[in-house]
Amino acid sequence: MSAASTSAPRATGLARFLPFLLWAPLLRTPGVLRADILAGITGAIVVLPQGIAFATLAGMPPQYGLYAAMLPCLVAALFGSSRVMMTGPANAIALTTGVLLAPIAVAGSDDYVKLVLTLSFLIGVLQILMGLAQAGRLIEKVPHSVIVGFTCGAAVLIISAQLPVLTGVSLKGAHSVAQQWLGVFGAFDQWQFLPIAVALITIVIVKLWAPLNRRIPAMLVGVVAGTLVAQLVQQAMPHLPALRSVPPLPGALPALSMPDLSIETLRRLFAPCLVMTMLASIEAVAISRALAVRHGHALDGNQEFIGQGMANIVAGFSSAIPASGSFNRSAVNSAAGAQTPMSGVVAAFALMGLLVFVGPLARWLPLAVISGLLLLVAYGLVDRPEIARIWRHEPYERATLAITFLSTIALSLEWAILLGLLTAMVSARIKASRGH
Repeated sequence: MSAASTSAPRATGLARFLPFLLWAPLLRTPGVLRADILAGITGAIVVLPQGIAFATLAGMPPQYGLYAAMLPCLVAALFGSSRVMMTGPANAIALTTGVLLAPIAVAGSDDYVKLVLTLSFLIGVLQILMGLAQAGRLIEKVPHSVIVGFTCGAAVLIISAQLPVLTGVSLKGAHSVAQQWLGVFGAFDQWQFLPIAVALITIVIVKLWAPLNRRIPAMLVGVVAGTLVAQLVQQAMPHLPALRSVPPLPGALPALSMPDLSIETLRRLFAPCLVMTMLASIEAVAISRALAVRHGHALDGNQEFIGQGMANIVAGFSSAIPASGSFNRSAVNSAAGAQTPMSGVVAAFALMGLLVFVGPLARWLPLAVISGLLLLVAYGLVDRPEIARIWRHEPYERATLAITFLSTIALSLEWAILLGLLTAMVSARIKASRGH
């Protein structure tokens, strides 16, 4: 499918301001709402450990990461353009937040929390301005080979991030793919094989269930069954090291917060705000574009900027760290059968319910079960037929695919896209000069 096929016709009338009116009628199609509800519940479960981990990366209390998957996720689903992208806490966004604000304030302090929430608001304002300025047209310029390389690299990133969870090896300060792999395999004698077994059991259950019953998502079944198996094994073999589980959750919804728009705060956040806006926007654009190409959905890049901006403005008022598109959650959402952005709405409300009503039960959910799901997601992201087609029949796109892939796993996501685009431009120029 060509990249251009994902561009959406300009919405008219009320739909220009309320884009959910474009997909809401699809919910009347038999099976669509059911699929979205079940996919949303699955997404809410998956985000539990991620939200806590990403908040920690950002230097914030754990609940602020979960809050980013509530109201921001809901608003992005209603006002964005992507059909299946999930908005919320994201690895690169959280890490960059911590890196940029660490020299300005003490992580976790009241001043630091105030700065982060103000940063969320300011990012949102700039993203809306970018959408109004038609910056979303840049999405349509991304070649398909860049998208394929990016998604393959994202698969490697997902797998690498799960290695410490699967093996039980603690990696402090290991952020790059090379550091993660070398650290884990260099400590083979420290491996714990129970989490590996639980993850594999979860994967097998998902694969066996998928062809048997398509009404109930296999991933949701995998979460329940994998958790039960893990608990039974630990009861039967108490001598084994205990499985790491989701940390205790606060049983409260996000409190109202107010961004600090004083001149001094704006001065302190000027440079971080510009960097974070570009990072969050490029990451969301890349993910939404990749998913649109994969599913054949139309995508309005300008509306996606506006949706992401509104989500981050809401984040600033609802005690949430900066939000963006999440490749992990989006891929899980897609794999779980989501049909419309209603899955994001359901995920937001489901997470609120989990936090308030069953938060104490989350401690029974092993991280290894979540890792098993993410490994399946990573495998599904690799478009093997398309890679083979490009490698065999598109010699001028090989370099674009390879450089984008390598940049994704070696550099940051925004640099991967930029280098991929640059390589695509050079390859196109060479192709034209040779008369192809």
